Amino acid sequence: MNEKKYRLLFLSTPVGALGSGVGGGVELTLQNAAKALIAKGHEVEIVAPEGSVTEVTKLTQIAGTMQTSAQTEVGADLVVLPQNSVLENMWSYARASQHQFDLLFNFAYDWLPLYLTPFFQRPIAHWISMSSLSPVMDAMVSKTVRKFPDAIAVNTRACADTFSDGDRLTIMGKGIDLTQYNFVEKPTKPSLAWVGRISPEKGLEDAAEAAQSTGFPLHIFGLIQDQEYWQQIQASFPQAELHYEGFLSTGELQQRLGKSSALLMTPRWVEAFGNAAIEAFACGVPVVSYSSGGLKEIVRHGKTGFLVEMGSVSGLIEAISQLDQIDRSACRQQVEAEYSLTVWGDRLEKWFDKLITNF
Repeated sequence: MNEKKYRLLFLSTPVGALGSGVGGGVELTLQNAAKALIAKGHEVEIVAPEGSVTEVTKLTQIAGTMQTSAQTEVGADLVVLPQNSVLENMWSYARASQHQFDLLFNFAYDWLPLYLTPFFQRPIAHWISMSSLSPVMDAMVSKTVRKFPDAIAVNTRACADTFSDGDRLTIMGKGIDLTQYNFVEKPTKPSLAWVGRISPEKGLEDAAEAAQSTGFPLHIFGLIQDQEYWQQIQASFPQAELHYEGFLSTGELQQRLGKSSALLMTPRWVEAFGNAAIEAFACGVPVVSYSSGGLKEIVRHGKTGFLVEMGSVSGLIEAISQLDQIDRSACRQQVEAEYSLTVWGDRLEKWFDKLITNF
């Protein structure tokens, strides 16, 4: 057990307030990381955009203009920083207060924090939450990790492999607070769930088509990021029983998710991880997913769900017909063994030990 207790400054995503859902899975990841490390006796302060909320630990809110989400800048070989940038303001706060901390933990998928790493007098750990999306970001990841080995962690090997220097990146996995999720032995009635930002790269239309073909109701959870896209899906599948449930707290989400027969995950891009998959497992819900990205490393085909070829709606339909083959207790057992806060906290602590010791 680590006897040294660290003071840690967590810097949240600059694309939206913590608790808004705009930051996607990063918001849950940050708060679970804080919980895991606080449980080990470390001190954590979170810095996040104005309007943020958390019950986990001390929160410092920073005003400023939000950063554009990286998903909208795919392939862009330039850096965009708005006037009065909240990202700039958050890192100005970090620079001014750095000596109060042993390590800074960056959750922004952005060029600026990586660039700033050599100029700080404290080690910075970077959590890269998505796969490589642009040449400028890829180049800065390489430059940073070559100068600061072990400074950058990703969710999965699949995510790492999208970067030029992926073999230098630390594979860190994830963890969730299992006390927040109730195991449900069997679904209330046949139904499907889909969780995520409602945006084209998430492929919701494939799940809607599968629901229409099977006759299963589809309960959709998440922030509507692209209203036009959502309207288009509703118009395209008039026979599908689609229920939009909104962006919910973890407590509300797990209650409704647990009643489902399966969670569908239909990303049209390389999903770096997929928080919703392990949240579903925690409720005993199997996952039917496209066989891509980090999801290939999470779902145990035929045991905790099914993996089908990306874009194959017929594959989704066939998998849905085989859900009775899955033992829901196996889903909960997998998440307890691989994705608990205790397991994840141990990995994070060892990573920070290395960065602080070698700085």
